[in-house]
Amino acid sequence: MAVMTLPALPEESFQRVLCVVAHPDDMEYGTSAAVARWTARGIEVGYLLLTRGEAGMPNPPEETARLRVAEQKAACGVVGVEHLTVLDHPDGVLVYGLDLRRDICREIRRFNPDVVLGTGYQVETPYGFDQADHRAAGLATLDAVRDAGNRWVFPEQVDDEGLEPHSARWYIVPGLADSATHGVEVTGEPLRLGIASLKAHAAYLAALPDHPDPKDFIPKFTAMSGKAMGVEHAVLFRAHDLQAPPEFTEDTQD
Repeated sequence: MAVMTLPALPEESFQRVLCVVAHPDDMEYGTSAAVARWTARGIEVGYLLLTRGEAGMPNPPEETARLRVAEQKAACGVVGVEHLTVLDHPDGVLVYGLDLRRDICREIRRFNPDVVLGTGYQVETPYGFDQADHRAAGLATLDAVRDAGNRWVFPEQVDDEGLEPHSARWYIVPGLADSATHGVEVTGEPLRLGIASLKAHAAYLAALPDHPDPKDFIPKFTAMSGKAMGVEHAVLFRAHDLQAPPEFTEDTQD
């Protein structure tokens, strides 16, 4: 029996990708390698960080926030991301709700992406229980994608801030082979830049006990993902085409 391989994301149609994550460094654990590929191909990529990561180190919070935002700016520079927005929602206690949805919606309407990259919102993952901020960020982003296209949701952004409703075409979330629908090959330079972007968080990584060198583990993950695409290294995603007609099966046509 032939082994089915995952198709590539239709990145030839991508113009702008907005990546929404909770913390500085969240993009750099593999996903930034895909970003490096996209920016090299002329796709504009923006990052929206919902917190400044101030609870992630033993330093005083304001000092940590300044340090981590500076390291995130350096990481963005490595992979060609010029548009970085950092909000000041509290790190470690990020709350899903209208305030968070409103802020993400505003950035979607500002940046006008055709692709929004979010994070998962499951409690339990193959790597253990997910951190609470990640779950809140993932669910709020999913809802904000729909909010942004509705003129009557957060209408003050339209009436008072001059922003127009915007409906993204794609919503994608980094995934594993058993749940992914598409992949992005990152063999070669994109992978090298992805590793370098995590290394840009040098002070943060140094504060984590026994954190491995990025070059020792990121290629292992991307090689495992590459098998699902039939390439050497890849980043996998679960992709949703929000403008595709719904698929109906016989079970749903009662």
